[in-house]
Order: sequence, then structure tokens, then C-alpha cells
Amino acid sequence: MTKSEFVVTQNWTTDLRSPVRWIWSHTRRNKLVILNIFIGAAGNAGLAAALPIFTGMAFDKSMGFHDSRPTGEIMARATNDVRELALMMAPGLNLVLGSANFLIVPILLAPGYHPALIATPLLFAAGYLISMYFYIAELRPRTAYVRSTFGALNAGLTEAIEGIETVKGGAQEEAEVTRFEKNARAVRDAFVGQGRIEARFLPLLLYGLAEGLAFAHALWLYQRGLLSVGDVVGYTQLVGLLGFPVFVSLFAYSQAASGVSSAQRILELIRSEPDLDQNTVGHTGTMRGSIQFDDVTFAYGQSREGRAGAEVEQNSALTNVSFTIEAGQTLAVVGQTGSGKSTIGKLINRIYDANNGQVLVDGIDVRNWSLATLRQQISIIEQDIFLFSRSVADNIAFGKPGATPAEIEAAARSAQAHDFIMSFPAGYQTVVGERGMMLSGGQRQRLALARAFLTNPAILILDDSTSAIDSATEDQIQRAIEAATQNRTTILITHRLSQIRWADKIVVLRRGRVAAVGTHEELLEQSQAYRDIFARF
Repeated sequence: MTKSEFVVTQNWTTDLRSPVRWIWSHTRRNKLVILNIFIGAAGNAGLAAALPIFTGMAFDKSMGFHDSRPTGEIMARATNDVRELALMMAPGLNLVLGSANFLIVPILLAPGYHPALIATPLLFAAGYLISMYFYIAELRPRTAYVRSTFGALNAGLTEAIEGIETVKGGAQEEAEVTRFEKNARAVRDAFVGQGRIEARFLPLLLYGLAEGLAFAHALWLYQRGLLSVGDVVGYTQLVGLLGFPVFVSLFAYSQAASGVSSAQRILELIRSEPDLDQNTVGHTGTMRGSIQFDDVTFAYGQSREGRAGAEVEQNSALTNVSFTIEAGQTLAVVGQTGSGKSTIGKLINRIYDANNGQVLVDGIDVRNWSLATLRQQISIIEQDIFLFSRSVADNIAFGKPGATPAEIEAAARSAQAHDFIMSFPAGYQTVVGERGMMLSGGQRQRLALARAFLTNPAILILDDSTSAIDSATEDQIQRAIEAATQNRTTILITHRLSQIRWADKIVVLRRGRVAAVGTHEELLEQSQAYRDIFARF
């Protein structure tokens, strides 16, 4: 075959029969490079998979943790602080390590011109290290304060945006703007304070003195015939290398201090231990649904360990609460606002743990259940419904991602939501907007009911979940709830008398204590507290 003018002489054979063969004939010579490509690709996929895994782990932090930390503050740590840590590693740490060599080289090479010339580089290196020690010691608390003020700014802004309806409804826009300006000024002042420390960067002065001293020393030796002109030029330029770590340090060490402060804030999140034991090796059986509260006392903000007697009972949400409900029965929990009704549901699926006493499901303490298994078989629908900025179908299928369109539609029909869903231009594919704000309160609650019906829980807890449903659809919703309670333990936390009447058992709470237990008819005859509640409606 005639050699092409574009083919250079080579000591390996290439396959010219096809483009793919020709490419492979070249690449196969670099087996190590190919191996690194596959290793890198596998590592990339593995690290990509780590993100959802860690996100899932984050969702298992206890509600007590989230109750005590603003969302914006957590997001600031997860985003801005992680970014600062990344900048500390590159280019921050890279420049710190690289610039260190520029301190060593003049010390090693200066004696080559004259032994006495090592003095200036040595004195500068010593002064540089001492000044940097005190510089970093002063800078670190300031960078920590900068990160803290930024977190507060982000937390306040997040709250204002999430509560924009409340802000506008109360005509508090100016107040929120003022609050934001105050937080922004705090961040600005924190950065200015950091800038003042950086402006007093002593190594800059030391470097100027070192250059002057080195030049004077070299001239003095030149005048005595111990150095040539070339030696003077070479030595002064060698000392000029000390300027690189000086100028780099002004940025790199500031970034390193900021990165360390960010790492401290990230570690606070990582080291935060959930109040609840996940109990991954706990009971994992299928739930029947019987529930027993045995002398349960609970106070928000109190741990189980080391709390007893009056210390727990003071300001407690529930005190010595006891009742039993069999599997498949319906329990109504009634009481005035603040009597502890909603706390009942939160203790059953272990959003919180009781301080004293026991909550048992199927005769097993909820702490002895695997937390994931327990919550998978319990569904709570609260008055404040959270919907994601996703399609209607995705919101209904949130608890059952693999649900078919037919299953989703059946759940929506059961919740009396199908008709209004089909009135949307895109039907079940309509994106409801952030937090479902484009829907009415009744529509959001019916979607939440559909979500619960789809997961088919053993225990269904309705925490005043039908409060926003208008009277025109109340009968339809009532029939849907009655159907959902068949062969399922249901707890109704409600003030709707139409739901209270047909409950198998009613628990009346008053100031966190059980005032009476019985059926509707029994309580009307025996309980003044129950009659008082009835008289209000």
C-alpha cells in the first residue's frame, strides 16, 4: 500500500480498515490511561450516588433537631460553608504549600553567594512564621463571626420568603425589609472587621525591610570585594522570591481561616446526634394497628434521660395519659386548643419520644420498632399540608414512588380530588407550585388524603385535616374518610361533630390530661368537659 503523505514514521502498527479500528489501534497502546478513565468514570458515578444517600440520611435527623435550627441556617452551612471549605482546599491550601517552598529556596541558595547572606532570609522566615501565627489566631474568630452573621442573614431571608403571605397579609413588608437590612449590615460590618485585620498584615512590612536589608548587605560585601555585580543582582532577585509567599498569604491564609471556620460549622451539623434512635434492628413485622398509651408524660424540649417527676410535668404537653384502642377501631381525640391533641399523633410515629411512660403499637413499645418500618405503616395528615413544587401525580405518589397512574387516580377519587384535578389544563401532570400555593386549602388537604389512601397505612391519623373543606364537599369527604377507616386504625383529631359521633372511642383531653374516655353517648351523660366542648359548636 502506498504511503500517504500525511502518515508519519512510527514504530507501531495501526489498523486502517475502519475509523473505530484505527482509533482502537492507537488507544490500546495506552492501557494505563484507559484503566484510569474507567476508574474515574466509576468514581464519578459512585460520588454522584453519594449525594442522594447523604440526603436521605439527612431526612433521618429528628424533628427536635429541625425545630431548634432555622432552615436558612442549615442551608447556609450546606451550601456557602461547603463552598468556603472547597476554596480552602483549592486554591487556598495549594497556595499555602506551594508558597512555603519560596521561603526555603532563598535560605538554601543565598550562602552560595556568601555565607553571611543567609542572615536576611533566615530572619525574614522566622519573623514571617511568628507574625503568621498571631495573624491566624486573630483572624479565625473573625472569620467564624462572618460565617455566623451570614447564616443569620440567610435564615431571616428564608423565613420572610416562606412566610410571604403572612408578611403581606399583616402589611409587614417594611418591617421585614428593615430586619433584612439590619442583618445585611451585620454581615457587612463583619467583613469590614475581617478586612481591618487583613490590612494589618505584618509580613508585608517585614518583606519591605528584608528587601532593603538584603540589598544593603549585598552592597556592603560588594564594596569589600566579596561579591561581584552579578552576585548582588542575583542575590537581591533571590530575596525577591520571598514576596510570593507574602502576597499569596494575604489571600490564602484568609481563605484557610475561613475554610476552618466553615468546617467547624459543618462539623456541628455532622456531630449533631438525633434525639431518636433509628433502631434499624428493631421490630419489622406487619402492623395490625392496636395502640396503647400507658401513663405517658411528654414535654417539648425535654429529653427522656434524667428527667422525672415534677421536672418533666412542669410545662408538659401531656401528663400521665393512658388509653387503649384496638386494631381497626376509630378513636376521636377532642379538647380545647393547647390540650395536647396533636402531640398524641407525634408520639405514635415517633416524631418525638415520650419522656415517661410507654406508647405501644401492637403491644410493642414504639422505641422497639424499626423506625423506618413504624413510619412506613403510619400516615399522618395535618392541617398544615406541605406539597412539593411538582406535578399533582408526583405529590399524591410521594409515599409510594412506584405507583401506577391507575392507583394514583383511584386514591384521588377516594379523596374526592379527581374532579378538581381534571379541571386543571394538564390534569394530573399539573405542577402545583411551591408548597402548593396555587391550590385552595381544601384542595391541598384532599391531595394529602389521596396521598395517605395510596400508601394504605395500618394507622391513619387525621390531625384536623378536614378543617379547610367547605360544607359543600364535607359529606363527600366524610364518606371518603369512612371508607378509608374500614379495617384500619384511625385517630381523628378534630372538632367536627359529624366525625366525633361515629368514633368507637373518644378521649377528652384537658390541659394535657385525660378528662374522660368513652363513646359519644356515654360522654354526653357522664362528662361535663365533653358537654362543654359540644356546647361551643
